[in-house]
Amino acid sequence: MSSIRTRIAPSPTGLLHIGTARAALFNYLFAKKHGGIFVLRIEDTDIERSDKKFEKDIFEGLKWLGIDADESPEVGGLYEFYRQSERTQDYTRAIQKLLEDGSAFYCFHSAEELEKEKDELMAAKKPILHVCEYRTLDMKEAELLTEAKSSFVIRFKTPTGKTVLFNDLIRGDVKFDSDLIGDFSIAKRADVPLYNLAVVVDDEAMKISHVIRGEDHIANTPKQLLLIETLGFEKPIYAHLPLVLGKDRSKMSKRDGATSIIEYREAGYLPDALFNFIALLGWNPGTDQEIFSRGELISNFSLEKVQKSGGIFDLTKLDWMNGEYIRKTSVKELTEMCMSYLVASGFVQGQSMEMIERVIALEQPRLKKLSEITEKVDFFFKAPEYEKDLLAWKSMTEDEISSSLGAAIMLLEENRDKESAEIEKIFLEKATAMGDRGSLLWPLRVALTGKKHSPGPFEILPILGIDEAIMRLTAARTK
Repeated sequence: MSSIRTRIAPSPTGLLHIGTARAALFNYLFAKKHGGIFVLRIEDTDIERSDKKFEKDIFEGLKWLGIDADESPEVGGLYEFYRQSERTQDYTRAIQKLLEDGSAFYCFHSAEELEKEKDELMAAKKPILHVCEYRTLDMKEAELLTEAKSSFVIRFKTPTGKTVLFNDLIRGDVKFDSDLIGDFSIAKRADVPLYNLAVVVDDEAMKISHVIRGEDHIANTPKQLLLIETLGFEKPIYAHLPLVLGKDRSKMSKRDGATSIIEYREAGYLPDALFNFIALLGWNPGTDQEIFSRGELISNFSLEKVQKSGGIFDLTKLDWMNGEYIRKTSVKELTEMCMSYLVASGFVQGQSMEMIERVIALEQPRLKKLSEITEKVDFFFKAPEYEKDLLAWKSMTEDEISSSLGAAIMLLEENRDKESAEIEKIFLEKATAMGDRGSLLWPLRVALTGKKHSPGPFEILPILGIDEAIMRLTAARTK
């Protein structure tokens, strides 16, 4: 094929998850690396399970990640229709051609009969496949039966004694024995195609040059190649990606991160961070570099460096990477990103943008996800709540805590007009003189924040203000 054209073809029967997003990203990177076209196609022939809300979720998730299709149902393209439900005539023509030349046939076995056959094959430890007795039925007789029977499917007449061979760009040569494939279903009716038939018709119509998809589709590839050969279509080049696995190398679960892409957005992950992280699920650039710009990922990407073993989804690594991207973000941009969380928590009530930016800048080095911001900075917007025992440094008594807080109040009152650096110096000198710095500084920080872990008191004081600090220290003494 003269030009590179890749595609992602999700079914709108569920939310966009990491596995589909990873397949979309690899198709996108490969196309962009080679100056090609990336196509988004919606496979919505499963009418009962398809839902527009899932289609919307797919569009929204890919757009948020920045995986922008050159052709799609939203932006259109050279091939007009990018939903399977709009391409019925193409499938009908292909099915009729296969029926007319004897490459396909009507199967009238009931679901119960097929299930019984499957059970018998399993019991006999034989391959689970169906070689249909109706494959030799005269077409005229078959058409009469379609009028009499309420249930039937159309199957492809798989040739016997044939080796189906293809070269996979990731796995090398792969071959299948056609005698282990059986006569597989390609349509419910002449106008209702099933996956294997619809996908080859679509790929041919849209001139897809490379089919890059998960390894769970390897078993479908020989079936599709048989259809391609029979229909006289041009064969695309295949690459089957390793599965995305949990940290223990088992199938991903909710605990590992098997959630929708939009949920990652709501949890406070940055699109650039998730884009970068997903690119490394099963692909290795051959260096120790882990943080890549989008341009670097495009220029470095190659299918030759995609591994055969599963890509491990490590949520801890994603959190680390997201934190790295947060630290690369300007304070102004980060504040804008965090505002929705602060507003939703009811924290923003007339504070200046300058004050909020100072709060965000203080937490920026510690932040892993945007959604953490409310828990980390709540004490700047409301009086802290905590148990009085938290005020104790080591084994301090209540009298010692009260005395420490009283000393802190006195130091703040006496030095309220001094610069922050000078106030810090005075406190540190006093703390050192007390013999154990924690006995002054720990109750001070807890009284200001109500937290076991937080920025230091001298980072907080300039933002909180001396008056508010004294009020909180006084409240702590009352505790």
